Order: sequence, then structure tokens, then C-alpha cells
Amino acid sequence: MDTAQRDKYWKRNLRLMAILLTIWALVSYGAGIIFVEQLNKIQIMEIPLGFWFAQQGAIITFLILIAIYVWRMDKLDAEFGITEYEDEVRHS
Repeated sequence: MDTAQRDKYWKRNLRLMAILLTIWALVSYGAGIIFVEQLNKIQIMEIPLGFWFAQQGAIITFLILIAIYVWRMDKLDAEFGITEYEDEVRHS
């Protein structure tokens, strides 16, 4: 991989991370702290929505974002021809 491709790969990787971390911050801080009073007016099974986001929603969202990151990085790696088994493929 040449320098231009490497730069393009890392820019796309950093962009993906920035988007996912922004979503995580909005859910964690926004829904769990900043907008908690407005969200607490909505209840699901008698549990205030703001409390739910602060306790479980942020964790579930984070796990979903990790899965999305892995999925998108696998696609990005395939697009740029990057594999974890690069040495094994070369020596075979």
C-alpha cells in the first residue's frame, strides 16, 4: 500500500470513529445527563426514559456502535486489501 492509499485509509477510519464517538457522546451525555428531565416525562414500563438511557441505553448503544465499527472496518479493510493474515497469505 502506498502513502496516498494509507492516508486515505486512515482518514476514512478516523471519520468513522469520529461519527461513532459523536453518536456515543450524544446518547451518553445528551440523553443521560443534558436532556434527562425532558426524557423522564416519557415512561416505558413505568421506567423514566432518561433514567433508562443513563443506566442501560448508553451501554447498549456503545455495544451496538462497537459492532458497527467492526462491520465497517472489515469492509474498509477488504476495500483496501488489508487482512489480518497477510503474512500467511504471502508465505503460502
